[in-house]
Amino acid sequence: MKLSRLLVAFVTSAFCASGVAFAQVNLEEGKEFKKLAKPQPTEAGGKIEVIEFFSFGCNHCRDLEPHLQTWKKTLPADVQFRRIPVAFQQAWVGLSKITFTLEALGELDRLAPEVFDAVHRDGKKIHEKDVFYAWAAAKGLDAAKVKGAYEGFSVDSKIKRADQAVKLYAIESVPTIIVDGKFSTGPGMLKTSHSGIPPAIDFLIAKARKEKGK
Repeated sequence: MKLSRLLVAFVTSAFCASGVAFAQVNLEEGKEFKKLAKPQPTEAGGKIEVIEFFSFGCNHCRDLEPHLQTWKKTLPADVQFRRIPVAFQQAWVGLSKITFTLEALGELDRLAPEVFDAVHRDGKKIHEKDVFYAWAAAKGLDAAKVKGAYEGFSVDSKIKRADQAVKLYAIESVPTIIVDGKFSTGPGMLKTSHSGIPPAIDFLIAKARKEKGK
């Protein structure tokens, strides 16, 4: 797929904490990204917040995942990444609960790729509670802790907050990337392969950093 206007110039990224180089790009507002009419407050304190609105049931999110995994290893100290699950269909509600359950157990980053595999490669109905419990046990997770988190008040509360965030940010498709509560982009706007998403995020981080005067 052609990158069109996306790739204007390549330079070594100045913001890769680990030294891994990502190509820098120039994006055009209104075409490759948009600035939200109503910016939302972030939860990252003084850091630049990057949110991925996603679902484990989304094949585009699955294809983006390995590129995000690599990109997250380069996050600068002033950037914080988090995921918000979206439930566009009933089966995705269970997947949202899995997201917050694994997050509560500190296992989301490690097991996210394997959840995608379970759904898309293995065809497991992991959105069903009992199937998820069996899968989690096979991954070595403590059954009592998994059940406690999955069925607990905290996960249900986070799902409600996630639904509110989807409405506030007017999320219509996934994956959608929000940077610093004000910039939005995604594969549909960028018209590039999934490997082109991290450079686009870096561009918006640099833009947010500049607006903060850093």
